[in-house]
Amino acid sequence: MISGPSGTGKGAICSGLLADENTAVSVSMTTRAPRDYEIEGENYYFVNKERFLEILSENGFYEHAEIYGEFYGTPKKPVEELLEKGLDVILEIDVNGGMQVREQMPEAVLIFIMPPSPEELRSRIEGRGTETKERIARRLERSSGEIDHLGEYDYCVINDDLEKAIQDVKVIMQAEKLRVGDDTEKIIRQYHAGILV
Repeated sequence: MISGPSGTGKGAICSGLLADENTAVSVSMTTRAPRDYEIEGENYYFVNKERFLEILSENGFYEHAEIYGEFYGTPKKPVEELLEKGLDVILEIDVNGGMQVREQMPEAVLIFIMPPSPEELRSRIEGRGTETKERIARRLERSSGEIDHLGEYDYCVINDDLEKAIQDVKVIMQAEKLRVGDDTEKIIRQYHAGILV
């Protein structure tokens, strides 16, 4: 799971990770109307509020939130289907969502993306040219609160160079695959049977 303040490059990092055919990014579900350029099942799963609340009542989300009267969430079923195929699944979600995921999926690996400095974060947000001064100030204030949650994450990647940040996340993903965990006995049996690959 990848989180971090707006403007840290989470989306660009996730796009870079998708170059690996064994990696997929989860698709969120929302009740808001699709924008002209958005594609069902690629940008979001678009549903009405009744359907969203039905899935919610069935414990069908890893995380969810209501933002400006619309619901957003990460549905479990598509993520589980990708995991069953053996894919690494990336969830790009905010800090609040991350804490919900940690509760429901303790084995999830949480990676926090940090900007190199407050000045660089401001420069990136202003550079988008899509925000008013008031919204920029709110985003920067919110980012400070999000950064306060860093200690609840497993890893921190500082995105001062996009390619290096992508590589750092790939290294974390590879290291997690090599972690000794619940498969210890299985690995030992395979070793003794001469079938460890």
